[in-house]
Amino acid sequence: MERRGIVSPDEGADSGAGAVYRPVVSSSEASLSSQPLVAPGGRPGLPRRSRGLSLRTLIILRWLAIAGQTATVIVLVAGLHFPLPLWECLAVIFASVVVNLIAMSRLRQVDGRLPDGRLTAIHLGFDILQLTALLAFTGGLENPFCLLLVAPVTVAAASLPGRQALFLGLLVLIATIALFFWSMPLPWQAGTKLELPALYRFGIGLALVTGVVFTAAYAWRVAAEAETLELALATTQDVLQREQRLAALGGLAAAAAHELGTPLATIQVVAKELLRASPPDGAVAEDARLLLSQADRCRDILKRLSTRPEDGDQLYVDIGLKALLNEVVEPHEGFDIAITVSVETPPGVEEPRVKRFAEVVHGLSAIVENAADFAASSVRVEGRAGERWITVTVIDDGPGFAPDILPRLGEPYVTSRPNSKTRQAVAKQLAAARDASRNVKKGRPVVAPPLAEIAPSQGGMGLGFFIARTLLERTGGQVAVGHGDGGPGGNRGARVTIRWPREALEA
Repeated sequence: MERRGIVSPDEGADSGAGAVYRPVVSSSEASLSSQPLVAPGGRPGLPRRSRGLSLRTLIILRWLAIAGQTATVIVLVAGLHFPLPLWECLAVIFASVVVNLIAMSRLRQVDGRLPDGRLTAIHLGFDILQLTALLAFTGGLENPFCLLLVAPVTVAAASLPGRQALFLGLLVLIATIALFFWSMPLPWQAGTKLELPALYRFGIGLALVTGVVFTAAYAWRVAAEAETLELALATTQDVLQREQRLAALGGLAAAAAHELGTPLATIQVVAKELLRASPPDGAVAEDARLLLSQADRCRDILKRLSTRPEDGDQLYVDIGLKALLNEVVEPHEGFDIAITVSVETPPGVEEPRVKRFAEVVHGLSAIVENAADFAASSVRVEGRAGERWITVTVIDDGPGFAPDILPRLGEPYVTSRPNSKTRQAVAKQLAAARDASRNVKKGRPVVAPPLAEIAPSQGGMGLGFFIARTLLERTGGQVAVGHGDGGPGGNRGARVTIRWPREALEA
């Protein structure tokens, strides 16, 4: 079974009505949960996903602005014969052309189709300054085209993070104040001078600032709602994809359970015949008893896969938390790993009675098996029952998580499992029994064959954590992993935490 990592939860957030499950990502831990980090009943606590506009889009928008500005100047000068400061206006427009040509040259060096928030903010800031300079030469706030200052801020609010959008909004505010105090006269028909009172220009500036604030806030809200819907859709698609994978694996498991019945029966018959035909204290009888015990265990596993023990039996519907954890670790005891179980409750609070979900039993069993496979000497299974949450933590003293596996953890068929402790223990028992048999027959010591020749299998399929996590999340659990408390020989250890809302698991 593979290591699967999302960041460790804040276990101290169990008390208090406003507790929120907020993992903190570190460089050594990877967030891989398919569900967004949300407060109970709250909105996703994720940063905005907007990353600006692509360079190609910015270039196209600026060419449109340049074309519109040039056409306006030509109409005013050649058509209406307004006394416009022509060369100053053309110089400002030419500066915009130069910036766009530089951007086009950069477009050939980078992938201009990818959005870039920082670059978008810089280009929109330049557009605000360029438009402010053009307005300063053509009447300032008296020019009706001052309304165009709203456009860059609206684009920023819809496509940039809040800090950058707020900076551009402040830039427009500064530009509005500057245009109020200084600008050239508004060009008008020859022989006519249009002078507007300062109060009117103040009203225009106030309307401009109000329009910027309103349209930017509206665009921000619409973009945030769209991101929320996009995030919900992506989350739903991911959950459905994992459910489809699990359903496919469930069909394969049912087929495997059906097909394995006959070989297991044959193994049991042959083992019983060997046991009956061999001396009770002989090595062959030892091998036969070991085969029978392992075959019985396989049958129990297949039986649990096809039945739901919690249905119809009060013993399984209502069980203590520690009894449930003891049941989970029982199949993994008796080898060279010490497994301890403990349950902690607040002072004066009794140990909770929980529902014995088959999903919880199978999921926790897979995680404990994974910890036992990687542990150096010990595994701790700790239960904690708080006021609002029930938490189970599995800690081992093994090497921790492999960095090359972390980015792909949780996907089917991704594994870093070694030859497991359970397999090694069984192989050692078989090798010892074979040695004893040869010693009896030949009367002299015989070297046992290497473990690799008799190990039942090598490695894992990479499905264990994928199935365990999916099953546990079906019951309302939140799965998180991190580094352990440190083990022998510099081992960092591993920690897997599963947390349920108390009402989801308590009987």
